[in-house]
Amino acid sequence: MFKKFTNACVALVNKYLPDPFLFAVILTFIVVILGLALTGQGPMDMVKHWGNGFWALLAFSMQMVLVLVTGSAMAQAPAIRKVLQAIGGMAKSPTSAVMITVFVATIAFWINWGFGLVIGALLAREMARQVKGVDYRLLVAAGYAAIVVWHGGLSGSIPLTISSASGLGATGGALTEAVPISQTVFSYWNLIISAALIIVMPLIFRAMQPDAAHTVVVDPSLLVEPEVKQYLAKTPAEKMENSKILWGLVALMGFAYIVFHFMTKGFDLNLNIVNFIFMFTGILLHGSLRRYIDAVIEAAKGASGIILQFPFYAGIMGMMTGLNANGVSLAGVISNGFVSISTAGTFPLFTFWSAGLVNFFVPSGGGQWAVQGPIMMPAGLALGVEPAKTAMAIAYGDAWTNLIQPFWALPALGIAGLGARDIMGYCVVTLLITGVITSLGFLIF
Repeated sequence: MFKKFTNACVALVNKYLPDPFLFAVILTFIVVILGLALTGQGPMDMVKHWGNGFWALLAFSMQMVLVLVTGSAMAQAPAIRKVLQAIGGMAKSPTSAVMITVFVATIAFWINWGFGLVIGALLAREMARQVKGVDYRLLVAAGYAAIVVWHGGLSGSIPLTISSASGLGATGGALTEAVPISQTVFSYWNLIISAALIIVMPLIFRAMQPDAAHTVVVDPSLLVEPEVKQYLAKTPAEKMENSKILWGLVALMGFAYIVFHFMTKGFDLNLNIVNFIFMFTGILLHGSLRRYIDAVIEAAKGASGIILQFPFYAGIMGMMTGLNANGVSLAGVISNGFVSISTAGTFPLFTFWSAGLVNFFVPSGGGQWAVQGPIMMPAGLALGVEPAKTAMAIAYGDAWTNLIQPFWALPALGIAGLGARDIMGYCVVTLLITGVITSLGFLIF
């Protein structure tokens, strides 16, 4: 029964889910219509919000391109290939390949979401190379769907933001003191929810393992690795490109900063330092600057989706947060709607659901917090709900619907060489099950 339901979801998504760019365009017009209907703004008001927000994610877009490029380039280094091959060698069957992939990816996402995006996609590729008869779509879905745990983990932007006094601005004045991560990420109830998801994810993907008739094995062309080039250093330019001295100095400088960063800032794995680590680890392991340059050129071919689509999502965010004459935004209308039907017991649950809905249109943890923090935090305090639980409910909602939001899948899909419709059917099933688990968590605790 479960496999039939999974197959039906996969078939439905394959038939009706458009290209991710068209998906972003359709979402754009949906938000325009909702804004007109729910905030009383005119068409030109929505166009202005859209245009004003269109380039708001330029810095973030470049960060995401670098996640893809530096992660892929690093993976082309012989030493990284050996590590992935060793993990892949642990799988003895298609089922174990999928379960190992999702388990490793889930742990990686809990540690750091940028790290998880890269590791999940790379491990899926390696499993497909080593294990015969495994469904490649399911493998890649397993590597990506693990994103559902990220905002309850060590790189969760919302709990990290409110852990310092400087990050309390987006709470609508509800918080005057910082909320330490001991009350959010390391609270007993968050650790239970995270552990439940980490344990259940491999079981979900084990149950979704298709039979032979529905298995789609990987196209061998997607797994072809670039040939190892032999570099000649005859001219002065070629000698500089292959210079061990220049390579060593650049790598030394990079790792000196990495050590300095962690010595002065502790375990701060923000996106910039993750990309920094990926880049300089790649440079070190490739053994020369010329080899690393060529690896980056190859990896950059998969970044087109991010470059094209992220400005449209920035425009959608602009319309979601754009204020009417009364200072009300579409995201505010949605959030306040959930607040109006909440009690102290149901508020964390409804906050989680509302955050999941808003995240579909504002797929950014920082953007989501800016939209919902000033609404949900004061409302939670008025109902007697702990600030930490309200904040984490927003955080989990933000992570939850990433499962069916192509925005975050683009870097992983670029590495894997697949399209969104190839994996989203499996992600829909995962969304339903993890939604139930997380909802129960916020009801019980």
